[in-house]
Amino acid sequence: MCGIAGTYRWPDGKIVTDRLTDTLAHRGPDGAGRYSHAAGDGEVHLGHRRLAIIDLSETGAQPMVSDGLSLTYNGELYNAPELRAELAAAGVRFRGTSDTEVLLEAWRRWGTGCLPRLRGMFAFGIFDERTGELVLARDQLGIKPLFLLRRGPGLVFASELKALAAVTGGTLEVDHAALVASLLYYWVPDSRCAFREAEKLPPGSWLRIRPDGTVRRGSYWQLKDVAAEGRERALAGERPDLAAIVEESTRQHLLSDVPVATFLSGGLDSSWLTALAARHQPGIAAYTIGFRAEDAKFEAMPDDLRYARQVAAQFGVDLREIEIAPNVLDLLPKMTHHLDEPIGDPAAINTYLICSAAREAGIKVMLSGMGADELFAGYRKHLANTLALRYQRVPRPLRRGVHAAVDRLPVATAKRGFRSVRFAKRFLSFAELPEETAFRRSYTMYDQEELLALVDPDLAGTVEDVLTEHADVYEDNDLDDFVNRMCLGDARMFLPGLNLTYTDRSSMAASTEVRVPYVDVDVVRAAFAVPGDRKIVGRQGKAVLKEAATSILPKEIVYRPKGLFSAPLRAWMSRDLAPLVREVVHDGVLVDSGLLRRDALARMVAEDAAGQRDFSKHLWHVLTLEYWYRDATSGSGQSTRLTA
Repeated sequence: MCGIAGTYRWPDGKIVTDRLTDTLAHRGPDGAGRYSHAAGDGEVHLGHRRLAIIDLSETGAQPMVSDGLSLTYNGELYNAPELRAELAAAGVRFRGTSDTEVLLEAWRRWGTGCLPRLRGMFAFGIFDERTGELVLARDQLGIKPLFLLRRGPGLVFASELKALAAVTGGTLEVDHAALVASLLYYWVPDSRCAFREAEKLPPGSWLRIRPDGTVRRGSYWQLKDVAAEGRERALAGERPDLAAIVEESTRQHLLSDVPVATFLSGGLDSSWLTALAARHQPGIAAYTIGFRAEDAKFEAMPDDLRYARQVAAQFGVDLREIEIAPNVLDLLPKMTHHLDEPIGDPAAINTYLICSAAREAGIKVMLSGMGADELFAGYRKHLANTLALRYQRVPRPLRRGVHAAVDRLPVATAKRGFRSVRFAKRFLSFAELPEETAFRRSYTMYDQEELLALVDPDLAGTVEDVLTEHADVYEDNDLDDFVNRMCLGDARMFLPGLNLTYTDRSSMAASTEVRVPYVDVDVVRAAFAVPGDRKIVGRQGKAVLKEAATSILPKEIVYRPKGLFSAPLRAWMSRDLAPLVREVVHDGVLVDSGLLRRDALARMVAEDAAGQRDFSKHLWHVLTLEYWYRDATSGSGQSTRLTA
């Protein structure tokens, strides 16, 4: 895992590339490299910051230059041994043992044709000295980031948006449409970027720029095609062996020349992953988190620690426990900076603290159970949306009575929150809506009218565009399976836009690599070959995965209530952050600029404080957006009166 950057026919390209690379130092503290070459009437400059994982010697250093090709690469190829053997059989001679060299030689032999053959996570730039062409590419599922910006015939790229912002002299303008999208989702979709000129290279795609300035783009892997193929496999009666596929993926993700550990929450996904990893690496370390007793009680959080301890004891895992009791006033601006774009998921803090603890213990690589919920319908929203179809058959007068009764219930008192009431209110907010609208409302922050009431009236058209984009992506498939339509929507939007994004930024802020064995091309193919009625059975989500996991895990772990990799947000908002919330509402940059309406924010704060509605997540995201926007506009004369 590393940080990559570069410029192509860009003014002061060498200086800019040096600055880009220096900004990414946290992604690769083990080494730095530069490369320069003529490109038409200009130059190309590639930069690299190295986090040494495989082949720790100088033969793995980057940018890697060999026989006219130069590569700067961020990621891991888990099928590198198989590709190496195939290339060696064809006569390729390797100098070292790195997967970087395997990628370079695979590109030399197959060009863009090598991309569908790669199994791993990656983003890279490769320059051909003979043609003067630069190609950028990103992995199939968007695990690794790649930002780019074009001006005239030139291009600049980097692993993080903050690097591009740092070298463009404050000339990047905030994209208000992206901010509206972030308010809706509490993250910026992968299809958008927080700055207007910048963009994210889409997952499963490549971009080629030539010395004459022409640009060509291509796609080599599409999730909706994989889902369609999976549907055909299911109709043909194919039943993938999930236990074997997940174990093989886990084994491959252990490939490393440095120690590897796991996240272990005590839930199904991380427990299965840890148990499988322990089969191949006995005594592997695992990290788990707990919260201050008063915070956990207020939030009504389940006791996940006892399950993590049970798994660790059964499989001989070295369990390391971390109590999450952060100074959120200090961590909030720090995390906002590292996350690059406004992301309102406090789980980013958990990831950062766990990875920091692992790094201090000398561990550079962590395995995460992320992705299983999206692919196998494990979130409450998936079950809730299927239950909503049944709820719509309840007689209307009875539904009106249920709404009225639940509406009167408080979500919290001064001493504790009521999780079941929050879930009930959330469910009733979308249970009677059409499919795509209901699915969107089941995991986003606002309905259309609420969002319109919150933002500048001039952004009404933008709100409509953002909602239309969600509908377009969700409906862009030919699946006749409701559950798999939800899973496909999550895999295309929620997974790359939020979970993979915060995991990459939070872990790399701690100079640690996180690998995601469930977000693997073979696992994804298998997931969409499973019909939805095997993913949700009765009131059991992820049913087919649970069935497969019983081959190794005890049933009390497999079928326990779902845990949350989250944070005691209501406790933080009502205690640690309450003064900051008040300040943002009355004197924040978002309010002063007119982007958000003061009266709407004040109403949210009042209703949340009264315990009638739960706006803790909404207000947390407003704080993250406030910090991000303040930094983004600090050079343009905007008010920056935020003091906490």
